[in-house]
Parts: sequence; structure tokens; C-alpha cells
Amino acid sequence: MNFNFTMTDTPDNSKIAKPAGDQGARSQGDRGARRTPDRSRRGGSQGGDRGDRRSEFANKVIGMRRVARVMAGGRRFNFSVAMVVGDKKGRVGFGLGKAADTALAIEKATNDAKRNMITVIRTKNNSIPHDVSAKYAASVVMIRPSAGSGLVAGSAVRVVLELGGITDVIAKLHSRSKNPINNARVAIKALEQIAKK
Repeated sequence: MNFNFTMTDTPDNSKIAKPAGDQGARSQGDRGARRTPDRSRRGGSQGGDRGDRRSEFANKVIGMRRVARVMAGGRRFNFSVAMVVGDKKGRVGFGLGKAADTALAIEKATNDAKRNMITVIRTKNNSIPHDVSAKYAASVVMIRPSAGSGLVAGSAVRVVLELGGITDVIAKLHSRSKNPINNARVAIKALEQIAKK
């Protein structure tokens, strides 16, 4: 291993050997500091008005999975997103989206939920007019009005009712299914019984 040394003067005129690498490291650090871009010079106003356009719908992702498909060259990964969309004024929908990128999968799920949206008939206190129940796959749900109790529900059923603007109801899942996709679908199916045609 070779070391390069340079001679430097001290106050008493004696010479001390210092490694040459120090100067090189210092000069590289200085050069690196000069290379860092000044972000304050960039125009911050570009695209600033994009955030002003807000959608009338609120959305919530209730499930995101990475799924694999076995091909000849190996496994290919995609993302599957389940989303509930609603305006909290009686309209609510559920959608699925699949894509190689999460952002694109979310966009597809949002569009699918908007296409499959239903409008629920609500009472004056944002409840439902009568009891409803439904079954989808292994999920079974029962939703009944309950004045003054607020929203009593769990799992994906609560998300569906919240985004649909439904309060003062009690929702009970009469199944052991923990699948959020099936639970959201069964809630939508139950609400279809009191939806506007």
C-alpha cells in the first residue's frame, strides 16, 4: 500500500509530513458543496393552482394487496386496490382496481367505484327508513335504524356508511368473515334495498 505525504511548515520552521489525501478530500467536499442545486431558485408557483380543484367525493382505501402472476420468465407483480367512494350525502360506491403501479390502481378503483355508485334514501336525521340485511359470499350483515345512537358499526361496513352520510344506525356482521372486500360489498348490497331506482 502506497502513501503520499506533503511537507508543511510549522511556526518553528520545522517541517511535518501530512497525508496528501486530506487536501484531496477537502477539495472534493468543496466541489460537492458547489454542485448542490439551489432549490430556492426554482419556480414554486408552477402547478400551485392544481390543489384548488377538490373533488366532491371522499374516498378511503380499505384493502391493498400485491398479487403475483407466474410467467415463463418469472413472477410478475401487480397491485390490487379496494376503495369506497362517497359524497357523505347519500351517494356511495365500491370499486376495485388492478395495475402494476399503486397510483394507477387507486385511480382505477376510484373510477370503478364512481361507476357503481348508488343513492340511498335517508330520513331527516340521516338514518335509514327500515331494517335491511344481505348476504354476499361468506359475509352477512344486518343494518337497522337506531335514533340517537350515532353510527355503531365496524370493519368496512363503517367506512361504507360513513362515506354514504348515514348515521343513527346499528350494523352487525353475523359472520366470521374478516375480508374487507366482501364486507364492503355486503354493506352496499344491503343499502341497495333502500336505494333510489
